Amino acid sequence: MRESGLLSRRAFALGSFAVLAGCTTGTDSSLKRPPIPQRVSYPIVPPTAEELEARYAALEDGGHLIPAVPYTRMDPKYYRQRVKDPTGEPAGTVVVDTPGRFLYVVEPGGTAMRYGVGIGRDGFAWEGEGIIHWRQPWPRWKPPADMIARQPGLARYSVENGGMEPGIKNPLGARALYIFQDGKDTLYRLHGTPEWDSIGKATSSGCVRLVNQDVIDLYKRVSYHARIVVHQGALGA
Repeated sequence: MRESGLLSRRAFALGSFAVLAGCTTGTDSSLKRPPIPQRVSYPIVPPTAEELEARYAALEDGGHLIPAVPYTRMDPKYYRQRVKDPTGEPAGTVVVDTPGRFLYVVEPGGTAMRYGVGIGRDGFAWEGEGIIHWRQPWPRWKPPADMIARQPGLARYSVENGGMEPGIKNPLGARALYIFQDGKDTLYRLHGTPEWDSIGKATSSGCVRLVNQDVIDLYKRVSYHARIVVHQGALGA
């Protein structure tokens, strides 16, 4: 009788184990559904004067002193600010609106961080989709051969000569993000500049430039191998 009771208890225990095992291997489709991703909503609030003062203040970075940006002399639409996403691209995508002079980093929740940019001659030379293959703080500037042909005095900064030392006068500024397509360098760059008054304009050289304070912020938000889409026509057209 004791043996019978022991077997009964064993059978109960094994049956219970089978039920528990069924919780993880059964066919209940509700258990197989992936968790629903949470959409993060960011408030869209225009930056205050105090926030702008801090955002564009002088700062030390990597041993270099970056001057303050006189932001009150800029068109306010080119301030770094969160906006409703106009691109329709997935979160994490970088979008350059060349005609509008804006760069967007798309966020979850239907918003994007928008930056005002200046566009140089090379900024009109490429459009399409690529990846940010390389990201560099305080890069060396190595002008391409065609630029040296137009301005022979730049030969001392050629690839063969090692380029220009990093620094506040370097045309690539505090950060550079290098765009590749199909494994090849497009020669298209997102980079910093001390020339705050070039933001919102088409300048004589360079690709897509942001004030140094903004390109440092951009660098923090954009991951290695992030997707980038460059529009030479109107965004959404």
